Amino acid sequence: MDQIESEVIAILRNVLGEPATRHLHLSSALLGSVAEIDSMAVVAILTAVEEHFGVSVDDDEVDGATFATVGSLIDFVRSKAAA
Repeated sequence: MDQIESEVIAILRNVLGEPATRHLHLSSALLGSVAEIDSMAVVAILTAVEEHFGVSVDDDEVDGATFATVGSLIDFVRSKAAA
């Protein structure tokens, strides 16, 4: 597990809580599978990502595919951090 992966998982655990995130791995489904992920949780996750990684996320950059799995969210964060 690399640093960005572990930091994104830590953000998910912080926002969603331990029971919902106990067994997260790259292929874990998020939207539609984790009940705690609603629109407010998505905003909280994105805000935490922006603050933690020092990036800016525009509304039009995020869609359902971004939050499809843990891996897709990590890939999104990697792309933002590299920009």
